[in-house]
Order: sequence, then structure tokens, then C-alpha cells
Amino acid sequence: MVVEVHPATADRWDDVVAVLDGPGDPGRCWCQWFFRGAQADRVHADANRAALESQVRHGQPGVVGYLDGAPSGWCAVAPRPGHTRLTRSPLLRGTPEEELADPGVWSVTCFVVRRPARRRGLTTALLDGAVALAVGSGATAVEGYPVDLAARPGTSAAALYHGPLSVFVRAGFTEVSRPTPDRPVVRLARLGVSGRVRSAR
Repeated sequence: MVVEVHPATADRWDDVVAVLDGPGDPGRCWCQWFFRGAQADRVHADANRAALESQVRHGQPGVVGYLDGAPSGWCAVAPRPGHTRLTRSPLLRGTPEEELADPGVWSVTCFVVRRPARRRGLTTALLDGAVALAVGSGATAVEGYPVDLAARPGTSAAALYHGPLSVFVRAGFTEVSRPTPDRPVVRLARLGVSGRVRSAR
């Protein structure tokens, strides 16, 4: 089994589509819920897809994961100030405006792993790749907003699109706040100094 993760460049758009397209939530949202505050439903699906395609083709970051060469996973990562709905979310309530505007803080907002590729370590590899992309683009910190399965047992795979807390902890993220019992905010900080980044394979 070979796992690879690559930045979602314009020439990989078809691979992004192969991961996200379908009848479920990814094929309606196209990672626009946090980024543009878009509606994630069938009515808006085509517009959301067009928005993500434009973002990918113009360098808006994200990474694509491959399992034995087949596009099988996606992780959205971008500077936090661009996530209009996220910056107004209760998850970040109390964060000073000047901190919310810091372009050095990048947010990991969404994971998608195709059903045949689940439980094979792809989520871990996607997070590694997202962090590597953020650091390579000048990020000074990377944030995540995962689900703590200890506080929310029995969570479905579809509801885990934020990622499980355990994956972030293993990657070196530390909890900085817990706005709700099951949704901590975690951060990997001082990236240019600590070097705590594992390269994606």
C-alpha cells in the first residue's frame, strides 16, 4: 500500500473532483461552507464546485491524497482570515480581531476520505501534507477544529469531516481552547522555529 499526498494544483483538479464528487456532503459543499459561508445543498452545489475549481486553479491551497495511485482523500487548508464563516464561529469567539486577521495562521477545516481508503492512515498523511503546505507557504501556526471522540462517541464518518482529535495530537498539535465539550481548538505553533513538521510521503 502506497500513500502519497500532493498540493492540489490546477493539474490535479480532476483528482479533486474524483474525491469530492458524489451524492454526499462533499459533493454539495465543495469545501465552501467555512471558506465562503456558502450553503451546502443541492441548489448551490454547482456554484460551490465552480468556486473551488477557481480557488484551486488560482493557487488556493488544499492537498490531495492517493492510495496506490488512486485519488482517495482531500484536506482543505488555507490562511484563517479567508474563512469568513469560521472567523465568526463560536469556536473562535473571544479571539481578538487583530489575531483573527493574522495571515500567518492557517486553518485545517475539512477532511474527505473515500470509503475504500478509510482506516488506512490517509487522514494522518493528509494532515501531514496540509501542515507541510502551510509551512512552505509561510504559515507561522496551523489550527484545527477536530472532534473529540471521547466526548462524542459513536460519531459517524460523515460527521468527522473536521478530523478526529487523536490525529491532530499525534501530529504534535496542542489544545488551546475548548469552546464546546467535543470540539477543541488545537494548534501547531512557531513552525519556523520548532521544525515540528513531518513531510508527507
